[in-house]
Amino acid sequence: MPVDDLRSGTWVTYIGGRATSARLRRCRVEVIAGPDAGLVRDIEASVIRIGARRGNDVQLTDSKVSGLHCEIRLDDRGYRLRDLDSTNGTYVSQLRINDVYIQPGAQIACGSTRMKFDPLGDSVEIELSDTDRFGSMIGRSVKMRELFARLEKLARSDTTVLVTGETGVGKELVAEALHDSSQREKGPFVVLDCGSIPPNLIESELFGHERGAFTGATASYAGAFERAHGGTVFLDEIGELPLAMQPKLLRVLERKEVRRVGGSKTLEVDLRVVAATNRDLGVEVNRGRFREDLYYRLAVARVHVPPLRERKEDLPLLIEHILATTPGGETASITQETIDLMMKHDWPGNVRELRNVIERAVLLAEAPESEDALRRAPPPPTPRNEPSITVTPSQTATSADASMTVPVDVGIPFKLAKQNVISEFERRYISRLLAQHDGNISAAARAAGIDRMSIHKMLHRLGLANPGRD
Repeated sequence: MPVDDLRSGTWVTYIGGRATSARLRRCRVEVIAGPDAGLVRDIEASVIRIGARRGNDVQLTDSKVSGLHCEIRLDDRGYRLRDLDSTNGTYVSQLRINDVYIQPGAQIACGSTRMKFDPLGDSVEIELSDTDRFGSMIGRSVKMRELFARLEKLARSDTTVLVTGETGVGKELVAEALHDSSQREKGPFVVLDCGSIPPNLIESELFGHERGAFTGATASYAGAFERAHGGTVFLDEIGELPLAMQPKLLRVLERKEVRRVGGSKTLEVDLRVVAATNRDLGVEVNRGRFREDLYYRLAVARVHVPPLRERKEDLPLLIEHILATTPGGETASITQETIDLMMKHDWPGNVRELRNVIERAVLLAEAPESEDALRRAPPPPTPRNEPSITVTPSQTATSADASMTVPVDVGIPFKLAKQNVISEFERRYISRLLAQHDGNISAAARAAGIDRMSIHKMLHRLGLANPGRD
């Protein structure tokens, strides 16, 4: 049956508990005062951007309006107006606002411009994917199936994509799935975490260097763009890229050519660029920390990954998948009562937090010798602010499953003992995972449902020599 959600501006039709169609309310922004008085824009999007520069849904000529001034974003609570750290501010009812939900008919002032915002009576169809999976991502909620449908289209092109979303939502999984579903799937998929590289090495990591280009450059080195020739380069945490490097990145995007540090030869590169950030780049542009021209060049196509709290109906499916891919988890189960409690948690760490909680619960749950032991078994300790999860091992659990339990040393502080157990689990899991996939980190990450960078960081944290390859 159709559900008309006037508050959120969407209609969803369900048949047998599954969404079969969704519609988005069209909105109108009308300029009623200022240099652009009379301008009317009817917009069919869940995010409406307003500012003085090209690329905005409502482009204004007002000299007092910032390039990216403000945005109206539709979410589960309604229409959310956010100022993007503009120079002269955004006002509603003569009050300067930073972040506020607005009602139909609200008047918004930016600089010398006053606008009226109205959701309209008509709507447009939202395309939903027929599947509940894209690459390593899983979800049957409307938001995820809408995301999958968009990614399916983008995978058929070479368009540069900017992926946004909170930490832990799986932005690298989006990039990897785009690559694996594209015509470049047989080419390399190169990941560069812009936030983890020292500023003095970022240029070399991006563009490569020649031998002797700087102290310590004892051999020539191919940068990320050169290594990604014929495939895809994923620039994670692009918002952390130093301002001095941004013009050079812009040239690569526009000309598709690179020059190594200390080199004189220009190399042509054939690649697709996917970038990701948990920062609001519109705000970073207004603060002068990110180039506006680079922002628009990266955001040719934008993809937003919703946080877990906005798609809690996916929790049972995610729990089932995580248990199936966790050693020992395939013979365990989580009670419906516990799942109901998990539905009430906001999951600020998103899917990454969910995975960590379930893996810890599986690790600390011992296979009981009897049903009485099962009833007496206390739940595993849980950090504050996370839901308590009790994992019930199956009565058919094998001795191999039980062997995953690590001895606990009660002679040391609790936090240290817990970390030792978790570290031992990670060490065994990653070692077996890589062995099963012949050291191929990309294949191992896909099988485990985690991003490749997590495996790299885990290997480094555990002090393991990196036996894998990308």
